[in-house]
Amino acid sequence: MQDLGDSDPLRDNALYFNRELSQLDFNFRVLAQAQDPQVPLLERLKYLCISCTNLDEFFEIRAGTLRHAQDLGLPTGADGLPPATVLARIHDRAAELVQAQYECWNHVLRPAMDDAGVRVLGRDCWSESQMRWLRDYFRDEVMPVLSPLGLDPAHPFPKILNKSLNIVVVLEGKDAFGRQGNLAIVRAPRSLPRIIQLPEDVSGGPHDFVFLSAVLSTFVDEMFPGMLVKGAYQFRVTRNSELIVDEEEVDNIALALRDELVGRGYLRAVRLEIAEQCPKPIVRTLLENFDLPENAVYRINGPVNLNRVTQVYDLVQRADLKFPPYQPRQLPGVENIFDTVGSGDVLLHHPFDAFTPVLELVRQAAEDPNVLAIKQTLYRSGKDSQIVEQLVQAARNGKDVTVVVELRARFDEEANLGFADRLQEAGVQVVYGVVGYKTHAKMLLVVRREGSKLRRYVHLGTGNYHAGTARAYTDFGLITADPDIGNDVHLIFQQLSGLAPAIKLKRMLQSPFTLHAGVLKRIDRETRLARAGKRGRIIAKMNALNEPQVIRALYQASQAGVQIDLIVRSACTLRPGVPGISDNIRVRSIVGRFLEHHRIYWFGNDGEPELFCASADWLERNLLRRVETGFPILDNGLARRIHDEALTNYLADNVNAWQLEADGSYRRVQPEMGASAHSAQASLLAQICE
Repeated sequence: MQDLGDSDPLRDNALYFNRELSQLDFNFRVLAQAQDPQVPLLERLKYLCISCTNLDEFFEIRAGTLRHAQDLGLPTGADGLPPATVLARIHDRAAELVQAQYECWNHVLRPAMDDAGVRVLGRDCWSESQMRWLRDYFRDEVMPVLSPLGLDPAHPFPKILNKSLNIVVVLEGKDAFGRQGNLAIVRAPRSLPRIIQLPEDVSGGPHDFVFLSAVLSTFVDEMFPGMLVKGAYQFRVTRNSELIVDEEEVDNIALALRDELVGRGYLRAVRLEIAEQCPKPIVRTLLENFDLPENAVYRINGPVNLNRVTQVYDLVQRADLKFPPYQPRQLPGVENIFDTVGSGDVLLHHPFDAFTPVLELVRQAAEDPNVLAIKQTLYRSGKDSQIVEQLVQAARNGKDVTVVVELRARFDEEANLGFADRLQEAGVQVVYGVVGYKTHAKMLLVVRREGSKLRRYVHLGTGNYHAGTARAYTDFGLITADPDIGNDVHLIFQQLSGLAPAIKLKRMLQSPFTLHAGVLKRIDRETRLARAGKRGRIIAKMNALNEPQVIRALYQASQAGVQIDLIVRSACTLRPGVPGISDNIRVRSIVGRFLEHHRIYWFGNDGEPELFCASADWLERNLLRRVETGFPILDNGLARRIHDEALTNYLADNVNAWQLEADGSYRRVQPEMGASAHSAQASLLAQICE
């Protein structure tokens, strides 16, 4: 592939969107689901909460990393924007998102929920009986666990935990010690529910709720007897949550990570949410204490912890307000998974196919006397993981069990430390991967004696070994006994657990070694085919795209006439539709009932298509700084199924699809005149109901 160096016009900053801003914009597409009257009401509420939770995580990770980059003068991305500029634009765009979220809550969802008999009552709506009950609740359940802190020279501003609910109280008068009142901080205990359900005999309905923040603000005067409460304003601070462990400088990464987790909730502040009516002097005081600039404050017209209203979704059992339930397909022959897989590869398309075969593979391997060894990677596994328990049982049954646990799986670090301890106590060999590289690959290897030979059974996936997300995320899993793939996986596990030299894989691609180069090689092949007058075609589906070399290769392919369709759920820094550069590239995002999570790379190859599923997005970190796998689908029938179900099906979606325009905006795709509506996810659900 031709590389012209810095003079390459394809390196022009204008050809790249900023990753952080692109990722932030994804939440507007999620919020659009909350605003869509065609979506069941409580599902709309859930989408609103997801957009709020996503925004929290965005500030914890992306904004925190940007502030760190700004301090250190670190280089920018391919878009060329300095961190300070990006942070300023984040504030403006995030402020738009916050305003839209609360507009949706205050003027769309909350009134609609009232009409449906699900009420989240503000303090101005409480009846006398509700007021009495809530006052008693405050005195009996809340007051005993509160520790209000008056601010004075003996009581400096307290440490505020990341994303915790707090009330800043303005006081007038003197307390019993003669101390002059000024400001006090009331921290909501983490043990208390943020949403309180009113008893039916008090509310008159089965589904009436109140925010804890409203209860605290209403009865805050009872915490300061003899003093006048002039105002009470809820606030929440978001802190950088990106843990930094210098793996080269520690003897034990698990111990170092445990130490880091202790202080994670008190790292550098990056955002302040404060009640809309809070006076400016108090806002300035808070900003000074959190060492935040003016553009880090967001005034909130409603509860600052709006994402907590998602509890209402769980508490209200109203089938008429939720998506219809479904039962995923069950794989026939799962009762003897080795016989089934031994006769041919098995493809699982979650959540439409049940996760049961994966669980059964581990369970049967743990019990089968012919199984000698089990090896697995664990990135996210969920609470009370059945897979972890089966691995423990396998070790107790005398199997040789090796598990590569990724301790640095963001926000799952503590859970994974617990899993690692549990596994080690059972005699499992636990490996923490490779220093400096997160192990994000999803691999399971079972070694079984069959007659006089050993046979390898492998599961490879685009998603995690997490039964919960297998019901909520779209992912592919392949279970195969192909000897070449089995040997490739065996070599990768050897590399992860030992100090093996570079390995040569026969079928699979692996980052940080061959996956990046393999993708570039196949894009270049389509480019050369197009230049030779043949049909060049690429379709890829992933969560995010920002790797500059891959993007430049796609631009070159487009210039050669290759037709390229990219299905990218969230951040995409490639600019499509630029004349002479990317006018043959189309980018769409799908936001529907399930979180789109497949990673699929399809290359036309002049009529002999090649299809890979992978654990990796086309991001710099995944392709260059992580351990990832791309695995080919060798069975032509299964490859066609993936192509039909997850590529052409999604390219035909005109219900949940958004088209990325050349200016960076997303346009919702509508059915053309006379065309029927087509939802990719709904069509797959319909198949399992047939």
